[in-house]
Amino acid sequence: MKRDALLKLKNWLGCKDRKPLIIKGARQVGKTFLVTEFGKIYFEKLHTFNFEEDKEIHLVFEKNFVPKRIIEELSYVRQIPINIERDLVFFDEIQECPKALTALKYFCEDMPRLPIIAAGSLLGIKLSDESFPVGKTDFLHLYPMSFREFLLANGNDMLVNAYDNASLDEAMPDIAHNRLWTELLNYYVTGGMPQVVAGYINKKSDKLTVFDEVRKLQKILIEGFNKDFAKHSGKNNSVHIESVFENIPMQLASVVDGSTQRYYFSSAIPGKKGYAELRGPISWLENAALIIKVNICNRAEVPLKAFCKDNTFKLFVFDIGLLGAMLHLPIQSILKQNYGITKGYLAENFVAQEFLANGMDELYSWTEKNSEIEFLIYEGENIIPVEVKAGHRTQAKSLKQFLMKYSPTGAYKLSAGQFSKSGTITNIPLYLAAKLVVN
Repeated sequence: MKRDALLKLKNWLGCKDRKPLIIKGARQVGKTFLVTEFGKIYFEKLHTFNFEEDKEIHLVFEKNFVPKRIIEELSYVRQIPINIERDLVFFDEIQECPKALTALKYFCEDMPRLPIIAAGSLLGIKLSDESFPVGKTDFLHLYPMSFREFLLANGNDMLVNAYDNASLDEAMPDIAHNRLWTELLNYYVTGGMPQVVAGYINKKSDKLTVFDEVRKLQKILIEGFNKDFAKHSGKNNSVHIESVFENIPMQLASVVDGSTQRYYFSSAIPGKKGYAELRGPISWLENAALIIKVNICNRAEVPLKAFCKDNTFKLFVFDIGLLGAMLHLPIQSILKQNYGITKGYLAENFVAQEFLANGMDELYSWTEKNSEIEFLIYEGENIIPVEVKAGHRTQAKSLKQFLMKYSPTGAYKLSAGQFSKSGTITNIPLYLAAKLVVN
């Protein structure tokens, strides 16, 4: 399946001051597949070294950090010569060998011609700051497949073209809009985990069983994450991490109306009521890229970060398909948008994913008194509110309050409806959320 990140890797390869690249992201988002495809397309040979599967290669990094020696010994390990001009070296699950990560500094300084990529699912958890070769590596964060990548994977070129050509200034043909909305609801079910999307594509001709396959694959992934908690955090910590992870969907689904509320610590783990007691599990999940944190601002002024509190934020699940699976939402209820007045949280989770996958580093929302806006984005130096609605009803009292108080140069409402414009407010179909940050 083609990933947009392939273009980012191509640009990295052509960069004059290229450094070793570290790809971060949750388990099973496709890091290994992405690098393998990149290696096949642009290099004579790809040399993959997995530090989790092969403990022998750890020994190569014990003696010193001289790149020439390391490459020679890695060649002996695989019995294949490594050409530093024409081959790609891939260090997978590099978090299992901190010395290999440290060695990237010396590859940057002493062997810059060698294209080298490292990847790890738990880099932010297992390695100390001292292990990172600060300033000597480039970074790429890989997320679950975006909605556009989902369309690409499904092979519907006409819909991809309709999506790519869609403008934030005019409506698209109704037929294209309706079909894109239908595909968005399918994406709500599958999410963007490559294994799940592949399972969906392979079986989508069988409408009776395709979504059973989707849920089965999602259940396997969730069980895998739970095993990671125990494996990488210890028995006691893993219980708390798992409790917080499972609590996030429950809090999201409990919102009766309006925007998703801030995360409440008291409902996550019995006996633990404050941020200080839950900071560890939340940070673990955030570093593992399994949750999405949205900062809540109490003022919409530059810089937004200055008006956020460390203990006040929203939490979402990193993949919308897994969110539905964790809540055991009936598939048909999602497809028919018939799961009560709480369905806005799926739309918000989708927008959060799209914003991150398309380049936003930090996510912000706004709350003052009884008014709240789901997201704030920068357009140049201007702060623009983004209201998110799950369906066609787009009345937004909070947005009016925001406009009256801050007089932004523009505002967006994302919903199930077509494009329209009223004063400074632009209504945009929800599935085009990514275009707010990539245009």
